[in-house]
Amino acid sequence: MRKTIIAGNWKMHKTVAEARELAQGLVNGVKAELGSAALPDIVLCPTFVCLPEVLTTVKGSSLAVGAQNMDYRDSGAFTGEIAPGMLTSIGVSHVIIGHSERRQYFGETNESVNAKTRAALKHGLIPIVCVGETLAEREENRTDDVIKQQIKAGLAEISVEDAAKLVIAYEPVWAIGTGKNCEVNEANRVCKMIRATINEIYGQAGGTVADGIPVLYGGSVKPSTIDEQMEQSDIDGALVGGAALKVEEFLPIIKGGAKRHQLSASRA
Repeated sequence: MRKTIIAGNWKMHKTVAEARELAQGLVNGVKAELGSAALPDIVLCPTFVCLPEVLTTVKGSSLAVGAQNMDYRDSGAFTGEIAPGMLTSIGVSHVIIGHSERRQYFGETNESVNAKTRAALKHGLIPIVCVGETLAEREENRTDDVIKQQIKAGLAEISVEDAAKLVIAYEPVWAIGTGKNCEVNEANRVCKMIRATINEIYGQAGGTVADGIPVLYGGSVKPSTIDEQMEQSDIDGALVGGAALKVEEFLPIIKGGAKRHQLSASRA
């Protein structure tokens, strides 16, 4: 049974006090509305300066904390960077790698994504590796080719054992922060293609390794879209941006993930 994962990417939002308030609201909301129900993995990804406060706030709850980025090196004269060991030392469990905004604005490449993914795995972090096509690439019917290349380059030199620890997030760049949403059947098709590509990389065309890897959808996920997305065969959760910044919007998305998780558990 693949995990269902609902991750909130807070991007460059929230002061420390605001992050504490949001995290506490989510802890309280999950407890009040879902109680002892089987829950998906819930991951909050605030800015670096808010990580310690959010970790303290969610301690003892069912929520985990992830970082939005990291460097692949362990230490050194790299002003402004954060090493993976620094994240694990304070209790961070996940890290987003290769988000389209990092690729677009900060020069992330498939090669840097690969280096960071390998470093995250080395340090025991769970990488949420992002892939996705731009609007121009989609209009040129290059979606599959672009994403396959991102997957193949991103997983270079990663063993099958480590690949099994990954989380992949499909985020069509043209749907991030735009209010546009990828047609759910198409999003599911791409997620299925991602899984098939991973199996192809590891020589298991008949399946196994990728069958256990969660593939999330990201791109203007909202309370109004989550139920339909969670009904799909190959979408195992969501990487949520804007809707993760308010308890009243993120909590319904968590509940949508809980429905999928509970259904999957009942079928296992």
